Amino acid sequence: MTQRRERADALRNREAVLAAADALFAASSSPQSVSMEEIAAAAGVGKGTLFRRFGDRAGLIGAVIASRLDPLQQAVREAGEEGASPPRQRVLDLLDAALRFKIENRNLMSAAEDAGLSSPYRAEHYGRWHEVLRAALAELPGVRSADFTAHALLAAIRADLVAHLIDDQGMAPEALRASLAAYVDDALGPDAPPEA
Repeated sequence: MTQRRERADALRNREAVLAAADALFAASSSPQSVSMEEIAAAAGVGKGTLFRRFGDRAGLIGAVIASRLDPLQQAVREAGEEGASPPRQRVLDLLDAALRFKIENRNLMSAAEDAGLSSPYRAEHYGRWHEVLRAALAELPGVRSADFTAHALLAAIRADLVAHLIDDQGMAPEALRASLAAYVDDALGPDAPPEA
């Protein structure tokens, strides 16, 4: 009985910490300044609980991001399904889904970059996004290096750039999404005419 209660308490504490961290990062104009002490206090747990459960600030931020990735991972899975949509549309859909995620979570994603999480290129989710994007690009005529082009297109939606454009330059999210779509069209060149 005691062991079950501890597991339920640990799960409850984990959820409280993730929710508190998520809320604090979302509300902060300076996500770098959100401290482990603030997160622990907002979650109603001791600071030691955070370090035991997540290791450090970077580990906690990584866990918060992972808890928010499900809708985006679904978009990646759908984009990667055989015959889901034409390759060019899959490229646009995947990048738009990733950009929407970055817009909605820009403070959290900026905090991740500032926390010194390992290179974004080594992150598991980046690898999946890149592979699906690379596969779709490889099907498009005129794309010389699908691998590099996938990296370059994903660089256009880095969290620090998204935060800069929206928060510092006042760009509306819809305008940013439209600009990304136009950029992708330019990068991919003219759409192939439909087959007769």
